[in-house]
Amino acid sequence: MATPARRFPSLDAWLAWLETLHPKKIDMSLGRVVTMLERLGVRHPPYKVITVGGTNGKGSCVAMLESIYWHAGYKVGAFTSPHVWRFNERIRVDGVDATDEEIIRLLETIEDALGTVTLTYFESSAVAALLHFARVGVDVAVLEVGMGGRLDAVNAVDADAALIASVDIDHVSWLGPDREAIGREKAGIARSGRPLVVGDRNPPRSLLDHAAEVGAVPVLIGRDFDYVPRGEEWEDRSGARWPLPPFGGAEQHANAAACRALVERLADVLPVSADALAAGIRHAYLRGRLERHTVDGVEWLFDVAHNPAAAAVLGESLERLPRAARTLCVFAAMHDKDLGGVLRPFVPHVDEWHVTRADPERGATPPQLVEVLTALGARDVQTAADVPAAIAGARERARAGDRVLVFGSFHTVGAATAALGLYSPPTRLGNPSATWTRG
Repeated sequence: MATPARRFPSLDAWLAWLETLHPKKIDMSLGRVVTMLERLGVRHPPYKVITVGGTNGKGSCVAMLESIYWHAGYKVGAFTSPHVWRFNERIRVDGVDATDEEIIRLLETIEDALGTVTLTYFESSAVAALLHFARVGVDVAVLEVGMGGRLDAVNAVDADAALIASVDIDHVSWLGPDREAIGREKAGIARSGRPLVVGDRNPPRSLLDHAAEVGAVPVLIGRDFDYVPRGEEWEDRSGARWPLPPFGGAEQHANAAACRALVERLADVLPVSADALAAGIRHAYLRGRLERHTVDGVEWLFDVAHNPAAAAVLGESLERLPRAARTLCVFAAMHDKDLGGVLRPFVPHVDEWHVTRADPERGATPPQLVEVLTALGARDVQTAADVPAAIAGARERARAGDRVLVFGSFHTVGAATAALGLYSPPTRLGNPSATWTRG
C-alpha cells in the first residue's frame, strides 16, 4: 500500500489542525471514536487493556502500573493526558515518548480513514494511541480516562480490568454537581465479569450500583484490600511490605495499594513477581506531583492540583514539610474550577502571591484571581502577564531559605518548569524513566 501523502510538514502543524477538526473542543460521546476504531481495525485490541479513572490519583496509578508491568518483562503502552510539555508524552511505549515521526504517521492514517467523521483533539490522541500500541505490538496498554468515564474516548474499548482511584467534585458542567452523579459517570468504565478496583474508601452508591448492574467484580479498599503506613513503606493485609513511589504524598498509599490489587486480579493473564511489583512502584516516574527542586537556595515545589480535593491533599503534604523562611506562590488555573475551594487552604500560609493566566482561552484572568484571593484575605498579591513572567517575578523576590509553590494546572506546571530550565529534552528512553532497571 502506498504511503499517504503528508498533509502537514510537522507535528505542530498536525496538532494545530486537530484543534480545528471538530466544532467542539469537548464532545462527550463514543459513537465517532467507535466508528474510527472499527475502520482502523483496533476496536478490539490485540493486547490487554487496563483503564484508569478517578478525580485525583489516576495519573499516579497509570505511572505505577506502567512501571510494574515493564519491570515484569512486558511491552507496555501508556496513554495519558494532558501533557506537561510535549504532546508526545501522551503516547508512550516502555517509558519512551512516541516520536514526532511516529505520531505524524498515525495522524496520516487517521485522516485517511476519517471520511465525514470528525474527532476532538483528545479523541484523536486516544485513537492514535490505540493504533500505535497495536502497530508496535504491546502486551498491555494502560489508558488514563480524560474526563468522567462512561463517555470518555478510552471507554470505546473493553478493559480487562479497570481502576477508579477516587471520586470527588470536578468538571461539574460535564459530569454533574455531586459525587453520586460523578460516580455514575466514572463507573461507566466497568465491564461485566471484569475486576473494578476502587481506591476510594467511601465510594458513591451510584458507582457500586452500576458495577452490580453490569456484572463487574468490585474490589474495594477497606473490604478486599488495604494498607497500613510503615514509614517510607506500607504493609498489606498479609503483612508484606511494599515501597511508595518517588512522587506525591500520603495519598500514594491508597494508590499503590489499589495498583497492587489490580495486578493481583490479572495475575492469571499477566503474572507479576513480587520483586517486579516492588521495583515497579519504587521506580515509577511522574512529573508535577509534589515535585521538589532547589534553585539558588530556594526550594521550588510543583503540583498540578486543580480541584479542592487535590488542593487539600497538597496542603496536607506541605504541612509535613520543614518550615521555610517565607512561602511564595505562583498560581494559575482554569476559570471553570472552584477557585475559592482550591486556594482557601493556602491563604493562611502564603506570604506572597504571583497570579497569572494559565491558558489564553480557558484560564482564569489575573483580576479574577485577585478578586478571589482578596475575598479570602490573601496578603501581597502580584499579577503577571503569563506563567514565565510570574516565575520571573517570584524568582526575583525569593531569597535563600524561601519556598515557592507553583500549582493550579498542567499548563502552569509545564510552563513554570520550562521557564526555570527544569525541562530535560527526551533522553535515550524519552524521559528520566531511562533509569528503570528490570528486576
